[in-house]
Amino acid sequence: MIFSAKRDVFLDMLTSIAENVKESAQYFVDFKIRDEADLKEFATRMKEFETKGDTYIHEIIVALNKTFITPLEREDILELANTMDDILDGMEQCASRFEMYNITEADEYMITFAQKILESTEEVAKSTKLLNKKKLMDIRPHAIKINDIESQCDDLLRICIKELFANEKDPIKIIQYKELYEVLENISDSCEDVADTLETIIMRNA
Repeated sequence: MIFSAKRDVFLDMLTSIAENVKESAQYFVDFKIRDEADLKEFATRMKEFETKGDTYIHEIIVALNKTFITPLEREDILELANTMDDILDGMEQCASRFEMYNITEADEYMITFAQKILESTEEVAKSTKLLNKKKLMDIRPHAIKINDIESQCDDLLRICIKELFANEKDPIKIIQYKELYEVLENISDSCEDVADTLETIIMRNA
């Protein structure tokens, strides 16, 4: 494959990464866990999404090493790819914790976190498509929405941990659920990192 700025292969790659992130978040929300076998399937499938994401990162690094002229600054391309990959890493980590702790039923807070993460990844996917079309200023409303969702997740973390300590008596369950809530909130932080990177790209190129 010949990489060139004219074909904007890098922008295609970034779009592919974003679509993989969105698909993984959709799977995360849609998958129904009923027993231990489902937990294993869930964790395995999320690992597959994460592995696919790692493959994309490798392809971008190889392409950057082969290409003299790129459509964006090299560090911006790599930063955007890596921050999107962090979202995947977080979801894979969360799925593995569900399996490790044998949690077969997500509570209302976990479900809300997952839905908000999906919303953010949808905004990320829309943003990379606009980036591919060179419609940089049209990206900003999506970046703002991602930041707003992250703020909602901050609030949700405070609420769910407060309720956890107020109502849960099992110390093991407190440890497990607190960790899961924090992992989920960290995923929303990774989404915000993507939004911040997009804002940097807009500032440098618009």
